[in-house]
Amino acid sequence: MRELRKERRMTLEELAELSGVSRAMLSKVERGEKNPTLVVAARVAEGFGLTLSQLVGVEERREVVVVPKERRMVMRDPDTGFERQLLSPAFAKRGVEFIRSVIPEGSTSGEFPPYEKGVEEYIVVEQGILKAILDGKEYTLEEGDVIFFEADLPHRFDNAGQGECSYYLIIDSSKS
Repeated sequence: MRELRKERRMTLEELAELSGVSRAMLSKVERGEKNPTLVVAARVAEGFGLTLSQLVGVEERREVVVVPKERRMVMRDPDTGFERQLLSPAFAKRGVEFIRSVIPEGSTSGEFPPYEKGVEEYIVVEQGILKAILDGKEYTLEEGDVIFFEADLPHRFDNAGQGECSYYLIIDSSKS
């Protein structure tokens, strides 16, 4: 994170303002004193103008990219157990990301900040009951249900059922 911030000639204060994450927290993350939650990492990524997957790692763009299961990028929030598995390569430029998310029983993704105008999300519930909270409005989805929304608003996802809830997510930022 520090390397990217320095490369972009940003101060901690500038990144804090753009991401909505405190300067103190950013400093602790950069020094390795604290691990960010997925929501904090998503806010930092948005502050940089990147997706979360792009912030964490980048694959070289080629005509055919194979990501073996053991090299799949998995991000897990230690506080909530929320897990995101990147199923598509993370390219340096914005585009389309394919993600499988898993929310343990009684848990949440945490609130994600609004993305830039033009970013769209598509979700299909694989298992369980998902409550999508989009800008304060709740939508309850069951296995096989699909939801689409423009992601320039605060949003979070809760497991509203018993057992694990999993869903597939496509984030399309190619128009932003």
